Amino acid sequence: MPIAQRLQKLCQKLLEKELDALLVSQVENCRYLSGFTGSSGILVVWPDSAVLAASSVDFEQAKAEAAGLEVVLLKSRQQRLAELMGGRKAKRVGFEAHSLSFAETHRLMEESEKLPMELVPTEGLVESLRMAKEEEEVRCLAKAAGIADRALEYIVREVRPGMTEKEAAWLIEEFLRQNGSESIPFDIIVASGPNSAMPHARPTERIISAGEPIVVDLGARVDGYSSDLSRTLCLGARGETFRRICALVLQAQLSALEGVKAGMTGEQADGLARKAIQQAGYGDAFGHGLGHGIGLAVHEAPRLGPNSTDILVEQMVFTLEPGVYLPGWGGVRIEDTVILDRDGVTALTKAGK
Repeated sequence: MPIAQRLQKLCQKLLEKELDALLVSQVENCRYLSGFTGSSGILVVWPDSAVLAASSVDFEQAKAEAAGLEVVLLKSRQQRLAELMGGRKAKRVGFEAHSLSFAETHRLMEESEKLPMELVPTEGLVESLRMAKEEEEVRCLAKAAGIADRALEYIVREVRPGMTEKEAAWLIEEFLRQNGSESIPFDIIVASGPNSAMPHARPTERIISAGEPIVVDLGARVDGYSSDLSRTLCLGARGETFRRICALVLQAQLSALEGVKAGMTGEQADGLARKAIQQAGYGDAFGHGLGHGIGLAVHEAPRLGPNSTDILVEQMVFTLEPGVYLPGWGGVRIEDTVILDRDGVTALTKAGK
């Protein structure tokens, strides 16, 4: 979808919220609406136009990337709001409350009193547009998923007992960089033995041993869009606990892959996987949600988890990643990036399980 159409959809939301303009400062939102990939831009969206303001360090890049938009140089931090308004009058101006620090918000509020205008905190206006993916976005996500699949296949071949978690993580990162990922979208996880009981473990100098769970969590990024893939490996003989927990987590994920449909809430989708884990007596060992949206941001709407009221609709891309984590032993997580269509979900990541 051309950027002009995205802006048009956002302008309709501004009318619904009775806002004269919106300050878009969240990095991924700014990129989505302007094409600018830098980190210092603020996009001012009016009902009839949009202006991208960038600092001197990103100004030339902004002019090159935000084709079709007016790009202005943001000179002062102390008079930022006045500069952003560019002399135009506005009574109610929205800002993205979640992306500004308290100090930045306070500074803008003080300046708004002098103009005068009302600054209105908003949440989710642009994110709601980003949830359902366009055809080109899906193409990028699928390509990122394919790179992740190949990286997983590579580390399965290369990892050996005696290797450290950090060494394995570096092999993965090197492979991703050399095979089409423009950067790594998040820190790679290689967590072995008891470390794998921590869902967000960081690779350490711990020596990987045979017979223990090894959670590997990786992703690739293509044109700004990310994939997310987790598998749990075991080198050598698999013990009874590993086989039992792996089978349970796989059953939970398959229940979600087969059962998630458009129209469900995030909580209902989560329940499909959580039910199997709870019935097996491991409910407390599944401490995170079933999944999260993924796109320009690694974690974005919708949220699939307890108490999530997000409605799942066609063309959403998200993860399905049930897990069971047992302190002292380790954990098992199986995660795929999937796309939702009229018949259910289709996995974009296809690595063996």
